[in-house]
Amino acid sequence: MKVIFDDVGSYPLPEGITREWVKQAFRAYEENKRRIQELVGNAIRQKLDAGVELPNYPQFQDMISQFSEPILDDSRTEEPFLVREEEAKIAELDALEAFAARYKEEKGEKLRIRVCVTGPIELYYRIFQPPVYEDILKNIAKSVQRFVKWSVEHARNYEVACVCVDEPSLGLDPRIEEEGVISALEIATEFAFKHRIDTQIHLHSPIFYETVLNVRSICVIGVESAANPSYLDLIARERLEEADKFLRVGVARTDFASMAAEYDEKHNTNVFREGEDALRKVIDEFNSPEIVCKRMKNAFSKFGSRIKYVGADCGLSSFPSQALAFSLLKNIRRGIDAFFARI
Repeated sequence: MKVIFDDVGSYPLPEGITREWVKQAFRAYEENKRRIQELVGNAIRQKLDAGVELPNYPQFQDMISQFSEPILDDSRTEEPFLVREEEAKIAELDALEAFAARYKEEKGEKLRIRVCVTGPIELYYRIFQPPVYEDILKNIAKSVQRFVKWSVEHARNYEVACVCVDEPSLGLDPRIEEEGVISALEIATEFAFKHRIDTQIHLHSPIFYETVLNVRSICVIGVESAANPSYLDLIARERLEEADKFLRVGVARTDFASMAAEYDEKHNTNVFREGEDALRKVIDEFNSPEIVCKRMKNAFSKFGSRIKYVGADCGLSSFPSQALAFSLLKNIRRGIDAFFARI
């Protein structure tokens, strides 16, 4: 049984680097390219060292604005909300090439990565209010596809092995209706699907999973089941088998603030005042290798071979430091290894 350990993408910034610096640095990318290359390279090295098999490019930019700004910029579009192909660039991937070249020289093979793009539904609802105008949604979906296309066609030293559309509001935002969702998701993932690249959708709630089963070009449905174990009860293995879809299962919580609050209440403390060692205890309390292993056991008892990917529920940008994010990824790796050692 081959199961892949991946990650969702975002990662904490190193000490001394602020969100504001990142925002300005990426806007003047060529001027800051060397520092951004270092930032991206160090983060993906940590993911690999922690045992992540298919790391997502370290997503340091804002998940909405990095895609919406080009789509809304008339000078970078060929039609309203349709970004020109040469402008559909993901800067972190361009910066990743330097690390990937060294990796290829050291390992004798290309670095295999996961590429996460914000989905067309999420972008539409962050830019516009209801109702949905399908011609606008279609152009946004085409733009998302072009970001994917650029990622694949401009890869020199890395290989895109998986593409994920991030749709956190599907199933949670009451404004979202099924109308147009299926066709928009198919357009966004069509290029990757045609090129035999695994296609995922990252949902924060599985309520809309039945709709996603009808999206021909999405193969894997991601579920944040570590923080919400009951989400797995909303999914029927038989429906996955009928549609020939697979799952990406979250086996480690990433809601750091909530975990810290629960820890404080249980232990009558304030971990943010106590420093890094106390914060690491929060990770081990809720995401020890043993707990990760138990979550794996529960998920596989329900879905077996329908699980293709496992990892953290969501991105790790909310973690207070890179060292703490690294600790979480290491715990996941150990938990996965423990599970497979027992079966």
